[in-house]
Amino acid sequence: MITDQKRLNIGVLGCGPISQYGHFEACRRARNARLYAICDVAEDLLRRMAEIHQPAQTFNDYDKMLADPDVDAVIIGIADQFHVEAALKAIEAGKHVLVEKPLGVTVEECEELLRRAEHSGSVVQVGNMKRFDPGIAYAKQFMDQEMGELLAVKAWYCDSTYRYTVTENVQPMVQLSPNALRPEGNPKLDKLRYFMLTHGSHLVDTARFLGGEMVSVTAWNTQKFDAYNWFVTVQYASGAIGHLDLTVAVRMDWHEGFQIYGEHGSILGKTYNPWLFKSSDVEVFSARDGCYHRPLGEDAHFFKLQVEGFADTILDQAPMKGANLEDGVAAMRAMAAIARSVESKETVRLADVTGGV
Repeated sequence: MITDQKRLNIGVLGCGPISQYGHFEACRRARNARLYAICDVAEDLLRRMAEIHQPAQTFNDYDKMLADPDVDAVIIGIADQFHVEAALKAIEAGKHVLVEKPLGVTVEECEELLRRAEHSGSVVQVGNMKRFDPGIAYAKQFMDQEMGELLAVKAWYCDSTYRYTVTENVQPMVQLSPNALRPEGNPKLDKLRYFMLTHGSHLVDTARFLGGEMVSVTAWNTQKFDAYNWFVTVQYASGAIGHLDLTVAVRMDWHEGFQIYGEHGSILGKTYNPWLFKSSDVEVFSARDGCYHRPLGEDAHFFKLQVEGFADTILDQAPMKGANLEDGVAAMRAMAAIARSVESKETVRLADVTGGV
Protein backbone atom coordinates (compact mmCIF):
# COMPACT_ATOMS: atom_id res chain seq x y z
CA MET A 1 0.00 0.00 0.00
CA ILE A 2 1.30 3.47 -0.88
CA THR A 3 2.28 5.20 2.34
CA ASP A 4 2.57 8.69 0.88
CA GLN A 5 0.24 9.71 -1.95
CA LYS A 6 2.76 12.25 -3.24
CA ARG A 7 5.96 10.24 -2.99
CA LEU A 8 6.74 6.62 -3.70
CA ASN A 9 8.89 4.84 -1.10
CA ILE A 10 11.60 3.02 -3.06
CA GLY A 11 14.04 0.38 -1.88
CA VAL A 12 17.14 -0.06 -4.03
CA LEU A 13 18.59 -3.56 -4.27
CA GLY A 14 22.33 -3.41 -4.87
CA CYS A 15 24.90 -0.81 -3.83
CA GLY A 16 27.19 -1.40 -6.80
CA PRO A 17 28.24 1.00 -9.58
CA ILE A 18 24.88 1.43 -11.36
CA SER A 19 23.14 2.39 -8.13
CA GLN A 20 25.98 4.70 -7.13
CA TYR A 21 26.09 6.33 -10.55
CA GLY A 22 22.37 6.56 -11.17
CA HIS A 23 19.68 5.10 -8.92
CA PHE A 24 20.48 6.52 -5.49
CA GLU A 25 20.70 10.08 -6.75
CA ALA A 26 17.67 9.63 -9.03
CA CYS A 27 15.49 8.64 -6.08
CA ARG A 28 16.78 11.55 -4.02
CA ARG A 29 16.17 14.07 -6.82
CA ALA A 30 12.78 12.78 -8.00
CA ARG A 31 9.78 15.04 -7.32
CA ASN A 32 7.48 12.12 -6.46
CA ALA A 33 9.74 9.43 -4.97
CA ARG A 34 11.89 8.87 -1.92
CA LEU A 35 15.00 6.78 -1.34
CA TYR A 36 13.43 4.93 1.55
CA ALA A 37 15.75 1.90 1.76
CA ILE A 38 18.91 0.38 0.34
CA CYS A 39 19.94 -3.26 0.45
CA ASP A 40 23.17 -5.17 -0.14
CA VAL A 41 24.75 -8.32 1.27
CA ALA A 42 28.10 -6.48 1.54
CA GLU A 43 27.63 -4.78 4.91
CA ASP A 44 30.75 -2.60 4.56
CA LEU A 45 29.46 -1.17 1.27
CA LEU A 46 25.95 -0.82 2.68
CA ARG A 47 27.26 1.28 5.58
CA ARG A 48 29.26 3.56 3.28
CA MET A 49 26.31 4.14 0.97
CA ALA A 50 23.97 4.79 3.90
CA GLU A 51 26.33 7.46 5.22
CA ILE A 52 26.26 9.23 1.86
CA HIS A 53 22.61 8.86 0.83
CA GLN A 54 20.83 8.72 4.19
CA PRO A 55 17.97 6.28 3.48
CA ALA A 56 15.38 5.74 6.19
CA GLN A 57 16.21 2.01 6.35
CA THR A 58 19.07 -0.31 5.41
CA PHE A 59 18.92 -4.07 4.87
CA ASN A 60 21.50 -6.76 4.22
CA ASP A 61 18.74 -9.28 3.45
CA TYR A 62 16.51 -8.71 0.41
CA ASP A 63 13.65 -10.74 1.89
CA LYS A 64 13.61 -8.44 4.91
CA MET A 65 13.43 -5.34 2.70
CA LEU A 66 10.54 -6.90 0.79
CA ALA A 67 8.79 -7.65 4.09
CA ASP A 68 8.84 -3.97 5.10
CA PRO A 69 5.27 -2.68 4.51
CA ASP A 70 6.59 0.85 3.93
CA VAL A 71 8.53 -0.23 0.84
CA ASP A 72 6.22 0.50 -2.10
CA ALA A 73 8.59 -0.41 -4.93
CA VAL A 74 12.07 -1.73 -5.57
CA ILE A 75 14.76 -0.84 -8.06
CA ILE A 76 16.83 -3.89 -8.99
CA GLY A 77 20.40 -2.78 -9.70
CA ILE A 78 22.36 -6.03 -9.48
CA ALA A 79 24.04 -8.38 -11.97
CA ASP A 80 22.02 -9.32 -15.07
CA GLN A 81 21.98 -12.98 -14.07
CA PHE A 82 20.02 -12.13 -10.90
CA HIS A 83 17.41 -9.77 -12.39
CA VAL A 84 14.55 -12.18 -12.99
CA GLU A 85 14.81 -13.99 -9.66
CA ALA A 86 14.88 -10.69 -7.75
CA ALA A 87 11.96 -9.30 -9.77
CA LEU A 88 9.86 -12.41 -9.13
CA LYS A 89 10.48 -12.15 -5.39
CA ALA A 90 9.38 -8.52 -5.41
CA ILE A 91 6.20 -9.28 -7.34
CA GLU A 92 5.35 -12.13 -4.97
CA ALA A 93 5.79 -9.68 -2.09
CA GLY A 94 3.34 -7.26 -3.73
CA LYS A 95 5.93 -4.64 -4.66
CA HIS A 96 6.24 -2.63 -7.86
CA VAL A 97 9.48 -3.15 -9.76
CA LEU A 98 11.93 -1.14 -11.83
CA VAL A 99 14.49 -3.68 -13.05
CA GLU A 100 17.73 -2.72 -14.76
CA LYS A 101 18.21 -3.63 -18.39
CA PRO A 102 18.62 -6.19 -19.83
CA LEU A 103 15.51 -7.78 -18.33
CA GLY A 104 17.30 -11.14 -18.09
CA VAL A 105 19.81 -13.31 -19.90
CA THR A 106 17.54 -15.80 -21.71
CA VAL A 107 14.28 -15.55 -23.63
CA GLU A 108 12.69 -18.25 -21.47
CA GLU A 109 13.31 -16.61 -18.09
CA CYS A 110 12.08 -13.24 -19.39
CA GLU A 111 8.89 -14.81 -20.68
CA GLU A 112 8.37 -16.60 -17.37
CA LEU A 113 8.62 -13.26 -15.56
CA LEU A 114 6.11 -11.77 -18.01
CA ARG A 115 3.65 -14.63 -17.38
CA ARG A 116 3.91 -14.46 -13.63
CA ALA A 117 3.65 -10.67 -13.49
CA GLU A 118 0.65 -10.43 -15.81
CA HIS A 119 -2.05 -10.71 -13.14
CA SER A 120 0.00 -9.67 -10.13
CA GLY A 121 -1.15 -6.06 -9.90
CA SER A 122 2.48 -4.92 -9.78
CA VAL A 123 3.85 -2.31 -12.16
CA VAL A 124 7.03 -3.68 -13.72
CA GLN A 125 9.24 -1.36 -15.76
CA VAL A 126 12.58 -2.12 -17.45
CA GLY A 127 15.42 0.35 -16.92
CA ASN A 128 15.94 1.49 -20.51
CA MET A 129 16.48 5.05 -19.35
CA LYS A 130 17.26 6.37 -22.84
CA ARG A 131 13.50 6.49 -23.47
CA PHE A 132 13.56 9.44 -21.05
CA ASP A 133 16.16 11.34 -23.07
CA PRO A 134 14.15 14.47 -24.05
CA GLY A 135 15.60 14.44 -27.57
CA ILE A 136 14.66 10.82 -28.20
CA ALA A 137 11.22 11.42 -26.68
CA TYR A 138 10.73 14.38 -29.02
CA ALA A 139 11.68 12.25 -32.03
CA LYS A 140 9.15 9.61 -30.96
CA GLN A 141 6.43 12.23 -30.54
CA PHE A 142 7.05 13.58 -34.06
CA MET A 143 6.94 10.06 -35.48
CA ASP A 144 3.65 9.28 -33.74
CA GLN A 145 1.90 12.55 -34.52
CA GLU A 146 3.21 13.82 -37.83
CA MET A 147 5.75 11.78 -39.76
CA GLY A 148 3.32 9.32 -41.31
CA GLU A 149 4.52 6.04 -42.77
CA LEU A 150 7.99 4.91 -41.74
CA LEU A 151 10.53 4.09 -44.45
CA ALA A 152 13.78 3.33 -42.65
CA VAL A 153 15.63 3.55 -39.33
CA LYS A 154 19.39 3.65 -38.90
CA ALA A 155 20.74 3.57 -35.35
CA TRP A 156 24.21 3.18 -33.91
CA TYR A 157 25.78 2.75 -30.49
CA CYS A 158 29.56 2.97 -30.51
CA ASP A 159 31.39 2.96 -27.21
CA SER A 160 34.65 4.91 -27.20
CA THR A 161 38.18 4.00 -26.22
CA TYR A 162 38.16 7.30 -24.32
CA ARG A 163 34.88 6.83 -22.45
CA TYR A 164 36.52 6.23 -19.05
CA THR A 165 38.72 9.30 -19.39
CA VAL A 166 35.50 11.27 -19.81
CA THR A 167 33.26 9.48 -17.32
CA GLU A 168 35.72 9.22 -14.44
CA ASN A 169 35.60 13.01 -14.21
CA VAL A 170 31.81 13.23 -14.01
CA GLN A 171 30.72 10.07 -12.19
CA PRO A 172 30.95 9.63 -8.42
CA MET A 173 34.08 7.82 -7.29
CA VAL A 174 32.71 4.30 -7.12
CA GLN A 175 33.00 2.36 -3.87
CA LEU A 176 33.59 -1.40 -4.13
CA SER A 177 33.59 -4.29 -1.67
CA PRO A 178 35.22 -7.73 -1.72
CA ASN A 179 32.05 -9.01 -0.06
CA ALA A 180 29.75 -8.12 -2.98
CA LEU A 181 27.62 -10.90 -4.47
CA ARG A 182 28.77 -11.74 -7.99
CA PRO A 183 27.68 -14.29 -10.62
CA GLU A 184 29.70 -17.48 -10.99
CA GLY A 185 32.76 -17.03 -13.15
CA ASN A 186 33.39 -13.67 -14.79
CA PRO A 187 30.68 -12.75 -17.33
CA LYS A 188 32.86 -9.94 -18.70
CA LEU A 189 35.34 -12.45 -20.13
CA ASP A 190 32.86 -13.51 -22.83
CA LYS A 191 32.95 -10.20 -24.66
CA LEU A 192 30.52 -11.14 -27.42
CA ARG A 193 27.88 -11.88 -24.80
CA TYR A 194 28.81 -9.13 -22.37
CA PHE A 195 28.89 -6.33 -24.94
CA MET A 196 25.59 -7.38 -26.46
CA LEU A 197 23.79 -7.56 -23.10
CA THR A 198 25.35 -4.37 -21.74
CA HIS A 199 25.42 -2.13 -24.81
CA GLY A 200 23.29 -3.96 -27.35
CA SER A 201 20.31 -3.84 -25.00
CA HIS A 202 20.36 -0.03 -25.28
CA LEU A 203 20.69 -0.03 -29.06
CA VAL A 204 17.96 -2.61 -29.61
CA ASP A 205 15.51 -0.87 -27.28
CA THR A 206 16.05 2.53 -28.92
CA ALA A 207 15.59 0.98 -32.37
CA ARG A 208 12.36 -0.71 -31.24
CA PHE A 209 11.12 2.41 -29.41
CA LEU A 210 11.48 4.45 -32.60
CA GLY A 211 10.95 1.83 -35.28
CA GLY A 212 8.39 -0.50 -33.75
CA GLU A 213 8.27 -4.28 -33.62
CA MET A 214 11.09 -6.21 -35.26
CA VAL A 215 10.29 -9.30 -37.33
CA SER A 216 13.72 -10.59 -38.31
CA VAL A 217 17.42 -9.75 -38.28
CA THR A 218 20.44 -10.58 -40.40
CA ALA A 219 23.67 -9.92 -38.52
CA TRP A 220 27.44 -9.93 -39.02
CA ASN A 221 30.21 -9.63 -36.44
CA THR A 222 33.82 -8.61 -37.01
CA GLN A 223 36.60 -8.61 -34.41
CA LYS A 224 39.93 -6.84 -34.90
CA PHE A 225 42.52 -5.15 -32.62
CA ASP A 226 40.35 -5.92 -29.56
CA ALA A 227 37.37 -4.14 -31.13
CA TYR A 228 33.99 -5.79 -31.78
CA ASN A 229 31.53 -4.70 -34.45
CA TRP A 230 28.01 -5.89 -35.26
CA PHE A 231 26.17 -4.75 -38.38
CA VAL A 232 22.52 -5.80 -38.32
CA THR A 233 19.83 -5.51 -40.97
CA VAL A 234 16.34 -5.35 -39.47
CA GLN A 235 12.93 -6.05 -40.98
CA TYR A 236 10.21 -4.22 -39.07
CA ALA A 237 6.59 -5.34 -38.81
CA SER A 238 5.54 -2.09 -40.50
CA GLY A 239 7.46 -3.01 -43.63
CA ALA A 240 10.21 -0.51 -42.84
CA ILE A 241 13.82 -1.62 -42.85
CA GLY A 242 16.60 -0.83 -40.44
CA HIS A 243 20.34 -0.90 -39.96
CA LEU A 244 21.99 -1.21 -36.55
CA ASP A 245 25.67 -0.65 -35.76
CA LEU A 246 27.05 -1.79 -32.40
CA THR A 247 30.79 -1.19 -32.02
CA VAL A 248 32.92 -1.55 -28.89
CA ALA A 249 35.09 0.41 -29.01
CA VAL A 250 35.59 3.04 -31.70
CA ARG A 251 38.83 5.03 -31.87
CA MET A 252 37.03 8.35 -31.51
CA ASP A 253 34.63 10.12 -29.17
CA TRP A 254 31.42 8.46 -28.02
CA HIS A 255 29.39 7.91 -31.19
CA GLU A 256 25.68 7.21 -30.81
CA GLY A 257 22.62 8.36 -32.72
CA PHE A 258 19.96 7.65 -35.33
CA GLN A 259 18.58 8.68 -38.72
CA ILE A 260 14.90 8.16 -39.51
CA TYR A 261 13.19 8.66 -42.85
CA GLY A 262 9.41 8.94 -43.12
CA GLU A 263 6.54 10.01 -45.31
CA HIS A 264 6.23 13.59 -44.05
CA GLY A 265 9.65 14.26 -42.58
CA SER A 266 12.98 12.98 -41.35
CA ILE A 267 14.92 12.97 -38.09
CA LEU A 268 18.64 13.20 -37.32
CA GLY A 269 19.82 12.48 -33.78
CA LYS A 270 23.15 12.58 -31.95
CA THR A 271 23.21 11.02 -28.50
CA TYR A 272 25.89 11.77 -25.92
CA ASN A 273 27.55 9.58 -23.32
CA PRO A 274 24.69 9.07 -20.85
CA TRP A 275 26.71 10.08 -17.80
CA LEU A 276 26.96 13.62 -19.14
CA PHE A 277 23.16 13.87 -18.60
CA LYS A 278 22.83 15.84 -21.82
CA SER A 279 19.81 15.55 -24.10
CA SER A 280 20.34 14.12 -27.56
CA ASP A 281 20.76 16.75 -30.26
CA VAL A 282 17.71 16.03 -32.42
CA GLU A 283 16.82 17.83 -35.61
CA VAL A 284 13.41 17.13 -37.10
CA PHE A 285 12.46 18.23 -40.61
CA SER A 286 8.70 18.58 -41.09
CA ALA A 287 7.35 18.61 -44.63
CA ARG A 288 4.20 20.23 -43.22
CA ASP A 289 5.87 23.61 -42.67
CA GLY A 290 9.15 23.07 -44.52
CA CYS A 291 11.13 23.83 -41.36
CA TYR A 292 13.65 22.15 -39.11
CA HIS A 293 12.81 21.90 -35.40
CA ARG A 294 15.23 21.30 -32.49
CA PRO A 295 14.15 20.79 -28.85
CA LEU A 296 16.36 22.05 -26.03
CA GLY A 297 15.82 19.18 -23.58
CA GLU A 298 17.09 21.21 -20.65
CA ASP A 299 16.34 18.55 -18.01
CA ALA A 300 18.13 15.41 -19.12
CA HIS A 301 18.77 13.53 -15.88
CA PHE A 302 17.51 10.31 -17.49
CA PHE A 303 17.63 8.25 -14.30
CA LYS A 304 15.63 10.84 -12.35
CA LEU A 305 13.09 11.19 -15.16
CA GLN A 306 12.82 7.40 -15.29
CA VAL A 307 12.01 7.18 -11.57
CA GLU A 308 9.48 10.01 -11.88
CA GLY A 309 7.74 8.29 -14.78
CA PHE A 310 7.71 5.00 -12.86
CA ALA A 311 6.20 6.74 -9.82
CA ASP A 312 3.60 8.58 -11.94
CA THR A 313 2.38 5.25 -13.30
CA ILE A 314 1.98 3.83 -9.79
CA LEU A 315 0.68 6.90 -7.94
CA ASP A 316 -1.50 8.46 -10.64
CA GLN A 317 -2.13 5.55 -13.04
CA ALA A 318 -0.38 7.55 -15.78
CA PRO A 319 0.50 5.64 -18.96
CA MET A 320 3.91 4.00 -18.70
CA LYS A 321 6.55 6.05 -20.50
CA GLY A 322 9.31 3.54 -19.96
CA ALA A 323 9.85 0.05 -21.33
CA ASN A 324 7.38 -2.54 -20.07
CA LEU A 325 7.84 -6.29 -19.70
CA GLU A 326 6.77 -6.96 -23.28
CA ASP A 327 9.49 -4.55 -24.41
CA GLY A 328 12.02 -6.32 -22.21
CA VAL A 329 11.12 -9.73 -23.65
CA ALA A 330 11.21 -8.39 -27.22
CA ALA A 331 14.64 -6.83 -26.66
CA MET A 332 15.93 -10.14 -25.30
CA ARG A 333 14.53 -11.91 -28.37
CA ALA A 334 16.22 -9.38 -30.66
CA MET A 335 19.61 -9.83 -28.98
CA ALA A 336 19.30 -13.62 -29.08
CA ALA A 337 18.28 -13.46 -32.75
CA ILE A 338 21.33 -11.31 -33.56
CA ALA A 339 23.56 -13.89 -31.85
CA ARG A 340 21.93 -16.78 -33.75
CA SER A 341 22.26 -14.91 -37.05
CA VAL A 342 25.97 -14.26 -36.47
CA GLU A 343 26.46 -17.97 -35.74
CA SER A 344 24.40 -19.28 -38.67
CA LYS A 345 25.06 -16.47 -41.19
CA GLU A 346 21.33 -16.58 -41.95
CA THR A 347 18.29 -14.39 -41.36
CA VAL A 348 16.63 -15.21 -38.03
CA ARG A 349 13.01 -14.48 -37.07
CA LEU A 350 12.56 -13.15 -33.57
CA ALA A 351 9.48 -15.31 -33.05
CA ASP A 352 11.55 -18.47 -33.55
CA VAL A 353 14.48 -17.70 -31.27
CA THR A 354 15.21 -19.36 -27.91
CA GLY A 355 17.97 -19.22 -25.34
CA GLY A 356 20.32 -16.33 -24.67
CA VAL A 357 23.06 -14.38 -26.36
